Amino acid sequence: MKKLINKIIIFILAASILGAVVRFYHISSPVADWHSWRQTDTAAVAKNFLRFGVDPLHPRYDDLSNIQSGKDNPEGWRMVELPIYQLIAVGLYKLQHTFSIEVCLRVVSIFSTAGSILLLGLLLWEFVGPWVGVLGSFLYAVLPFSIYYGRAILPDPMATFFALLSLYLLVVGEGRKHRAWWTVLAGISASASLLVRPMAVFLLTPALYLLTRNTKSVIKSFGLLFLYGMIMAVPLLWWRHWILQYPAGIPASDWLFNKDNVRFKGAWFYWLFANRLGDLILGFWGLIPFGLGIITLKKKDGWLSALWLLGALLYFVIFAGGNVQHDYYQALLVPIIVWFTAKGLGWLLQRQNNVSFIPSVGLAIVSVIFLWAFSWYTIRTYFWINRPEIVEAGTVADTMLPKDAKVIAPYNGDTTFLYQINRQGWPEGFDIAKKISEGAGYYVTVSPTDNDLETRDLARQYTVLVRNDKFAIIDLTKKK
Repeated sequence: MKKLINKIIIFILAASILGAVVRFYHISSPVADWHSWRQTDTAAVAKNFLRFGVDPLHPRYDDLSNIQSGKDNPEGWRMVELPIYQLIAVGLYKLQHTFSIEVCLRVVSIFSTAGSILLLGLLLWEFVGPWVGVLGSFLYAVLPFSIYYGRAILPDPMATFFALLSLYLLVVGEGRKHRAWWTVLAGISASASLLVRPMAVFLLTPALYLLTRNTKSVIKSFGLLFLYGMIMAVPLLWWRHWILQYPAGIPASDWLFNKDNVRFKGAWFYWLFANRLGDLILGFWGLIPFGLGIITLKKKDGWLSALWLLGALLYFVIFAGGNVQHDYYQALLVPIIVWFTAKGLGWLLQRQNNVSFIPSVGLAIVSVIFLWAFSWYTIRTYFWINRPEIVEAGTVADTMLPKDAKVIAPYNGDTTFLYQINRQGWPEGFDIAKKISEGAGYYVTVSPTDNDLETRDLARQYTVLVRNDKFAIIDLTKKK
């Protein structure tokens, strides 16, 4: 028995290491790939800690416009999540100066995901079985959707890790003499998860079951729930109250709930259950073991599985707009999807009454191969840099312009181009005179042709530093 336990631990650790290794793919590529807008906004907070000094209560990014909040943001406040993720990356960067801050941010995401792989494997081992734990760990490690988002510059991988750690601490604390202290630790981990990404609350739904499981006293159950809930919620409530002082830095969020009244419409079902779950994440064929994992509930994992499934559905329903608009919103649900898919694979690989074993094993193998292949067919494009000219223009501008310059970098409101220039400023044109009065000193564009009326007019009035067929840099401080 001891040998078996050692083998399982080794296999799950190996899956965690594998998960980390494969996510180093394109580790040093520019932040100009899929969902680069959200990634650069996240990375800019870390970069500005290095530029202006580390102040976690006053995070800043590069966008000084009113695009995201509806209010001019001259200080560049970025009041979304508490920047724990960026602080860790900045600490890693300061320990060495070989790797860029972008690489450090990705490394933090990678090791957070590796930790999640380990924790999910241990949870599956506890509730479903040791070999299903191994299956789940390896599936999580190589799932293409998770490979990309498990190394992206987003707070989601860290939030996922803290949420799974919280659940695992609740499991470990069960039946122990000082269970309350384990609950405190779990509550702190849950709190960190929500501070990093508040939507992670939907990953924590099984805590309701884990805190009351095998607790004979109703009073004790209520006490543990109250203790856990208070520790989890109070820091988040404090942070949300704090950021209200900086309304210009709080992006508009009403659209996240039900943009265009999409909830329960055909588009909602198509994008979430067909395109995202069926195609991107499970590559069509993964739906077979995923479905089997839902219907093969056992007594031991029944409540946990049901609450996790409920949490995922509530997430889709409540944040319908955000989930339909952005596929990175589903990154938080990867552990839940892997949980059910691993359970289904485990069922297919076991001998069942009235089920032919060899075809069952064959179906499991084919499902995994096709899952990976069809998912990777699309996910591989997420790593591509489709507009390399913004990187080239940004590099040239960064070498030419003063470090404290404010820049107008029109890119349809997307801050990715602004981030490449390594300056604060405005990610759109229009009202150039107003922006100059607010400190804009340079205009950088990747639409330098005469068909771009704004660039043509500015080139007539101000000194042109660079202009070619790819980009133009105009000095707005020097009139012709």
